[in-house]
Amino acid sequence: MTFVVDGTNGLTFNDATTQASTATNASNISSGTLGKARLPTGSVLQVVNASYSTTTSSASNVYADTGLTATITPTSATSKILVLVDQNGVYVDGNANQGADIKLLRGSTTLALIGGRAGGDKVVSVIMSIGSVSSNYLDSPATTSATTYKTQFLSNNNAATVYVQVYSSVSTITLMEIAA
Repeated sequence: MTFVVDGTNGLTFNDATTQASTATNASNISSGTLGKARLPTGSVLQVVNASYSTTTSSASNVYADTGLTATITPTSATSKILVLVDQNGVYVDGNANQGADIKLLRGSTTLALIGGRAGGDKVVSVIMSIGSVSSNYLDSPATTSATTYKTQFLSNNNAATVYVQVYSSVSTITLMEIAA
């Protein structure tokens, strides 16, 4: 594809297959950049990233926040949000057959279980290793309001203490707005 910069007509792009010319003038470009509305489907419109490294524990079978959270304000209600989660430092300390269940939420709505029995099924008198849970999820929030994504966890058999971010391991969440 070639383009011509012309002080009178703006930018002219030649289509590689037909060599037809189409002009883009200053009214289509805002502040020297191509406006988001002009980007093709699948383009990344914005990226939000957050991290959390405070050790958090639970011995309950009721979901609790891990502390990992991020908020994005979509520019279009038709946009998709690609959520990338890396929940680190998952550890189980307690009875056999325990683990941490970890889920992804948008606000108070559960989107997916991203880790079942994470940290392993502890066998009596065997020390479990520290693990991580990584996941990606493509969401359609259908809003232009600020939207919060977070993770929660629980002790799946309500007997062992489970941890996330143990030893201050860094967990991350990345939100990418994708043009639809």
